[in-house]
Amino acid sequence: MSTKFAQLEELIRPVVEGLGFEFWGMEYLAKGKDSVLRIFIDTDAEKGIDVEDCAQVSRQVSAILDVEDPISGEYNLEVSSPGMDRPLYELSQYQRFIGSVVALRLRVPFDGRRKFKGQLTGVEGDEVVLLVDNEEYLLPIELIEKANIVPQF
Repeated sequence: MSTKFAQLEELIRPVVEGLGFEFWGMEYLAKGKDSVLRIFIDTDAEKGIDVEDCAQVSRQVSAILDVEDPISGEYNLEVSSPGMDRPLYELSQYQRFIGSVVALRLRVPFDGRRKFKGQLTGVEGDEVVLLVDNEEYLLPIELIEKANIVPQF
């Protein structure tokens, strides 16, 4: 995790949690004036996350970011629920979704490939266990660049 990313999370997580939401994760896409800081929030409440929840978090986070100014230049702030194809960031999140189908991409090839799609069967230590075509892979969390739940209908 980069220093900038860690600094952003250190500022944002307490704000989100202070408002009673779960800080699910965030993405920062640096693209000049089209940069985006995307924050994902969740809740245990049955109603889920609605537009007003996102607006409330956006106002509070925006105020903190305006004061602390951790991002130089222009960027857009987006606050959203993780959605049905929710991204996974932490081992505890993988643990919560054991049994789900997951698509993930690694930072570097593992067994000659970077992309995997299969059933999440467990978490062992700091590794994610994925069953792909009847073959089990233990993938270290630090090698995972991006992972999402694959919605099953």
